[in-house]
Amino acid sequence: MENTTITLSPVNIEERKKLDIRSGDTVRVHLKIQEKGKIRIQKFEGVVLAVKHGKETGGTFTVRKVMSGVGVEKIFPIYSPSIDKVEIVKRSKVRRAKLYYIREKVAREIRRKMRKIMSAPVVEEISVEESKEEEKQTEGDTISEATSITEAPADKREKEEKTEEKIEEKPKEEKKEEK
Repeated sequence: MENTTITLSPVNIEERKKLDIRSGDTVRVHLKIQEKGKIRIQKFEGVVLAVKHGKETGGTFTVRKVMSGVGVEKIFPIYSPSIDKVEIVKRSKVRRAKLYYIREKVAREIRRKMRKIMSAPVVEEISVEESKEEEKQTEGDTISEATSITEAPADKREKEEKTEEKIEEKPKEEKKEEK
């Protein structure tokens, strides 16, 4: 008899058993995705929240990733043929076997940020025409203030006296015309 080995799975089981995936690791999983008859590889990188059933045939690991502000979790079977390879990018020291509390932690942080945004004062929008009118008014005010500042007090008195004389002269002229 010849030594023949029968492969039941396209996965290298010995290689997958040697993977030392733990919770808290940042992992990059290369997935084989079949589209229109072609196979492409997609990377999914995130934090391992849990490893269940160890190195058994039914063993899985859960990976969490935040994409566009939304948390996405995927559960991967360790011996899945759709997984091309698994890279351990970073290893973190954690004190728990399951890191499910990270879900609530992230949600709490987002809520805090939202509270800060909501408590900020709302600025009213002003149309372009209104802002131009306000600028004209403020320019006019500053011009009159500037002229009053540059004029000497004596000049003001002279102007006031002249206006009083004009007011007094008008009634005399009207009386002459009436006669």
